[in-house]
Amino acid sequence: MEYRIGQGYDVHQIREGLPMWLGGVQIPSTSGFVAHSDGDVAIHALCDALLGALALGDIGHLFPDTSDEWKGIDSKILLTKVMEKVRSLGWQVGNADITIALQAPKLAPHIAAMREALAGILGVGVDRVSVKATTTEHLGFVGRGEGCEVWAVVLICRSL
Repeated sequence: MEYRIGQGYDVHQIREGLPMWLGGVQIPSTSGFVAHSDGDVAIHALCDALLGALALGDIGHLFPDTSDEWKGIDSKILLTKVMEKVRSLGWQVGNADITIALQAPKLAPHIAAMREALAGILGVGVDRVSVKATTTEHLGFVGRGEGCEVWAVVLICRSL
């Protein structure tokens, strides 16, 4: 087997009156993420991790925010397209680990749904997708409720 690891990171600003999408799940909230797409910062970081593992650039390269084709798009579609590319090159996901830093709202009630949504698109069991949520103890832009940041790591593999 051949293995590769990819790491992704993304940040989005939070603004009142926008929907909040994380890990393919809409989170009940009065505010959401400013973005060209639906703003699912967790999926964007995961896409970057997958693309990085294969040295294929980043999500902005594949889905530029200057293109109307991607305006308002469901990020699950972007992840599906990235996974089509991963599979076309003979790779599959071993596991994914995602950490979301967000001061509010609390994400614990939504983690299982996020894991299920992501596992379905990645084509793996839920036991291979970890989603963790943390706050920054009111420090920095996350702690002030101005934004959200996400780190994602993936292991991909293929037979030689």
